[in-house]
Amino acid sequence: RRSLKATNAAAVTTAPHARAPAHPRASSASRTRVIRRASTERVFAPSDLALDDLTALSPLDGRYAGKTAALRGCFSEFALIRARVYVEVRWLQTLAAIPEVVEVPPLSVEANTFLEDYLKNFSVAEAAKVKNVEKTTNHDVKAVEYVIKDALMTQPELAKIMEFTHFACTSEDINNLSHAIMLRDGVATLKPEMTKIIDALTKMSVEHAATPMMSRTHGQPASPTTLGKELANVAYRLARQRQQLAGIPLYGKMAGAVGNYNAHMSAYPNVDWQAVAEKFVTGLGLDFNPYVTQIEPHDYMAELFATIERFNTIVLDFDRDIWSYISIGYFKQKTIAGEVGSSTMPHKVNPIDFENSEGNVGLANAVFAHLAAKLPVSRWQRDLTDSTVLRNMGVGFGYSMLAYQSTLRGIGKLEVAADAMAADLDVNWEVLAEPIQTVMRRYAVEKPYEKLKELTRGRRVNAEGMREFVAKLDIPEEGRQSLMALTPASYIGNATAQ
Repeated sequence: RRSLKATNAAAVTTAPHARAPAHPRASSASRTRVIRRASTERVFAPSDLALDDLTALSPLDGRYAGKTAALRGCFSEFALIRARVYVEVRWLQTLAAIPEVVEVPPLSVEANTFLEDYLKNFSVAEAAKVKNVEKTTNHDVKAVEYVIKDALMTQPELAKIMEFTHFACTSEDINNLSHAIMLRDGVATLKPEMTKIIDALTKMSVEHAATPMMSRTHGQPASPTTLGKELANVAYRLARQRQQLAGIPLYGKMAGAVGNYNAHMSAYPNVDWQAVAEKFVTGLGLDFNPYVTQIEPHDYMAELFATIERFNTIVLDFDRDIWSYISIGYFKQKTIAGEVGSSTMPHKVNPIDFENSEGNVGLANAVFAHLAAKLPVSRWQRDLTDSTVLRNMGVGFGYSMLAYQSTLRGIGKLEVAADAMAADLDVNWEVLAEPIQTVMRRYAVEKPYEKLKELTRGRRVNAEGMREFVAKLDIPEEGRQSLMALTPASYIGNATAQ
């Protein structure tokens, strides 16, 4: 650096008008500026690509489309429109069954058949009509109403009562019931994937109920267990969350603009509209919520999403544990012909399925956590912040499904390395310090814990050293022989029985 300064000084003295060589720091800053300037320029020009698996914005509809296809019928835009049409038609049929609503007489067999056929045959093409109308209305539910009315006009009896489509309803009367129906279908689609993981773990837990394995607490060797018991622990946790998910009621309302049946009663004051609404909601297979504003408050949704989130968190916990066990050799992974583990290291067999699951759980839970926190909050009797959020329910379900499939695929590749587990146990005889000091306590040996601590803490103790210690204990022969027969592999408590 002194030499560089001297050179620069000489250059300035001998040639006052010449440019001095750039200081290394200045040169580095210049290069940084060039890099930053270049990084702001687009490499590819903007383009309007037609939608397919390669051009989809979300990998759920692109790379992973085939793996999440079963959820399209639950959470797609088409699924939402179809559910709204279903609720609107059922409400019209309900009105026709109320004697006091004389302007909507009981429907004939022909009229009901027309409506049932319309629901049964509701297609993507018919839903596309709704989207086309929405371009004018800029209101999705009103567009549904208009398209239904157009269909009713083709049946003379229904044409006379078409203005009772969406009668006394606010959009949220239709939406909340539609979302509940969609969630019911979504849960029904997701639960079998949950069950596959539970079943796979349960099967492995039975097969390896007696396979001894070192426990690790704080990452350090601890009292031994069995592989089967540890897998059963995960299966039980997952099954509990699945059971809770099945018990969450799906609520609905049909109470008008602020939950008081104002419009209903202004037209037909002698009808018990709350009773009508309760019968209607329960008739859809949902639970009736009698206390609402313009919206059903979404508390049950928060409970549902939080339960799936907990299930996912247990899956993530399992993914990380298996990843770690693979890294220390407790499991091998079956190789698949043609698969590549690394683009540069040919020997690699990476635990990619568990890693993929972990990543997808993170995405799913980020969505579910926001849904659960946001949806129960609405300004006064209603604001619109829930609307756009609810359109993303399927995103959480989609990433959950990907995670479950990846975990299940990873489980299917596992080969238990029982020999590696046994070898690990055999070099950790110090874990028997726990039963030895416990038996010493039984027979009133002075300072049992402290003596074992002195022998084992931070030290390796082999079988010979541990048995030599036991042989010198002043305890009954029966207790001594029991400890002499103990090994790390046999010190597993009731793990096998569990």
